[in-house]
Amino acid sequence: MEWLSAENVVAVGTALLGIVASGVMVWYERRVPRRKRIGYRVQMDNPIGDDVRSGRANRRLGLFDEVPGMSDATLVLLRIENDGSQSIADNDYTGRELHGLTAVFTDRTIRGVSVTQPVGTDHLMDHFTPAAGLGYDGNTLRIPRVPLNPRDHFKLLVLLSGGDVGCPIRLIGGIRDGEVHPNRSATPDDKAPLFSRASRLITIMLTVCVVTLAAIVVLRDDSPPPIGCVRGTLTVTGSTAFAPVVEEVAKKYARDCEGAQVTVDPHGSTAGVRELEATGLAAKNGSPAVVALSDGPRPSDMPQLRENRIAVSVFAIVVNNGVRVKNLSTADVRRLYRGEITNWKQLGGPDLAVHLVSRDANSGTRQVFQRRVLKRGEIANSSVDCVHKDDPTAPVIRCELDSTDQVLTQVAELPGAIGYSELTLASGAKGLHTLDLDGHPPSVDAIEHGTSDYPYREIEYAYTYGQPPADSLASSFLTYLSRGNGQDVIRTHGHIPCWTPEGLKLCA
Repeated sequence: MEWLSAENVVAVGTALLGIVASGVMVWYERRVPRRKRIGYRVQMDNPIGDDVRSGRANRRLGLFDEVPGMSDATLVLLRIENDGSQSIADNDYTGRELHGLTAVFTDRTIRGVSVTQPVGTDHLMDHFTPAAGLGYDGNTLRIPRVPLNPRDHFKLLVLLSGGDVGCPIRLIGGIRDGEVHPNRSATPDDKAPLFSRASRLITIMLTVCVVTLAAIVVLRDDSPPPIGCVRGTLTVTGSTAFAPVVEEVAKKYARDCEGAQVTVDPHGSTAGVRELEATGLAAKNGSPAVVALSDGPRPSDMPQLRENRIAVSVFAIVVNNGVRVKNLSTADVRRLYRGEITNWKQLGGPDLAVHLVSRDANSGTRQVFQRRVLKRGEIANSSVDCVHKDDPTAPVIRCELDSTDQVLTQVAELPGAIGYSELTLASGAKGLHTLDLDGHPPSVDAIEHGTSDYPYREIEYAYTYGQPPADSLASSFLTYLSRGNGQDVIRTHGHIPCWTPEGLKLCA
């Protein structure tokens, strides 16, 4: 397993960050907010004079226009709040003066002050008296020692002259076991921020980590890694019907396992099995790096070959589209391949001569057809080109071809032709169609779910000469083919993998 993969690093990092962040939040909530804190913010700083040096000048009427020194007047609304989690009493203010806090309006002169407080806090007004320290002088406003419960606040509306709008405003003072600080929020509402800056930062960090991890999980390749990658070379021979599966699996294995080279050289089940036996007998060091695929079991005279059941393959009988027959009984198929039926009109079809297009003797597809459907061998070959009868005494024209692709091409082009093929290859061919047998269609799904007695099917075997070493490329590739990523390829090509719950029953 690759422990240092990107998703593992991010997952571990996210988990550690979550633990640390949780600890920080617990510490922050238990320690920092429990300090006594007074915050302040300027909710309004507006000009009301007609020649204010900065900001927007307003039109004036009444006293604003009559009172001397008001040509550059401004109004400031200052909010002072207890934004900690502990109450603040009058003796928590640490200054030696009578008042508790001092507001300094830089470069401006205070002309008047009005105090407001929210509903339900009328008791706070009793503290805003000159005797309690309320007063102003020049640019300095003295604020009494006002006791505040958590979330309590009051506001000071201050009339000023001179200076510019936006000149610095500072609140000076000390709180025992706490602090006086400016709040960043400049909104005019009466609510304090719901989350602190630290909480927002931690939430953003965790969200980014979770989204990154989710993206990696979604985009990564979820296919299981190959089981025991091995370097080296391997030759896979045998069945041409199963060759497309093996070719795709070989490419996947070589891509997943660097340094492995798998060559696929199919030329028939029987030929492949006999080649494996000959290579094994000639080998001096045990099992050679050769695997033979066969449509059906090996001959009984090859006891050295060790079998691996890979899949169930479904085959089909195919006819040229000019033969408008959809279903045949097994008995009629046997009559056709005994040469007893020479024209399709004998089976209710068109007036076309029968042409039997078969595979050579090395073909596993042919052997399965003879074993599962005909229950005997085919009649002798009577034509080389599948069109002209070379033996005048033969009842029908019958030819043999080297591969499944050749059979399908010939059947599609030759009127009256009939042949056989692996089902997936036949289903994708043009100019021909498959036949039902005894009313059972060639259906992989029906066979897999046990609802069809369709006979033309067989187990695909992979043979090795003896038992290959566990650390060999042959052993690794067969495991990959039968139990690893190869299962998906097998199913994609229309076969039933043996190492699935349904396949185990069919391959038993």
